[in-house]
Amino acid sequence: MTVIDVNADLGEGFGAWRLGDDSALLDVITSANVACGFHAGDPLIMRRVCAEAVERGVTIGAQVSYRDLAGFGRREMDVAAPELTAEILYQLAALDGIARTEGGRVAYVKPHGALYNRVARDPVQARAVADAVRAYDPSLPLLTLPGSAVHDVADGLTVVAECFADRAYTPTGALVSRREPGAVVDDPDTVVRRAVRMAVDGTVVAVDGTEVTLRARSICVHGDTPGAVVLAKSVRSALSAAGVVLESFA
Repeated sequence: MTVIDVNADLGEGFGAWRLGDDSALLDVITSANVACGFHAGDPLIMRRVCAEAVERGVTIGAQVSYRDLAGFGRREMDVAAPELTAEILYQLAALDGIARTEGGRVAYVKPHGALYNRVARDPVQARAVADAVRAYDPSLPLLTLPGSAVHDVADGLTVVAECFADRAYTPTGALVSRREPGAVVDDPDTVVRRAVRMAVDGTVVAVDGTEVTLRARSICVHGDTPGAVVLAKSVRSALSAAGVVLESFA
């Protein structure tokens, strides 16, 4: 029996600005990566998303980021390890405090954007993130790419691998940079087929046509892409039709 989690990034508005349909996605996904205010999100949005996640039984995760509101956390940054650890702690504690007032809690941590890609290859930054999670609550899993540097520096933390139904992959199993054309897969049928293949076969076809092994416990569908809700529903339906059990990993 194959068991898969479906996650999406939520709470990525800020003030009067809204991005994505959080409420609709919460009816589809099993885990919500909630922005913690550094790349997007604010206290009111964080509280609303946490309350709705608890109401729907969706697992809450802290989506931590570089301090980069202007760049949506997608700009490469060099942050000293002690500072990065403190900033991850700040975000994690803030979201967990809000989640607890709504009857929930943060159950895992997922880096966002440039930080996500950086910790996949940089053991120093990866350890800084792991140190923050360990200091706050060592029982919290870290969600990252298969083969990420996080796996090597976790030191007792649980590391959960995820894949992306709507992102292109290199032959090495890395994500194609968003600066490159075709980095985001936007054809709905293709995304659905990729999701089923990832879950059932543990493989994905890279941009050069090679087959890459990609064993993962969670599949991400981005909430800020056009038609995200319909796409997420299609992915969920296809996975269920393929006999995959949908269940949060945390």
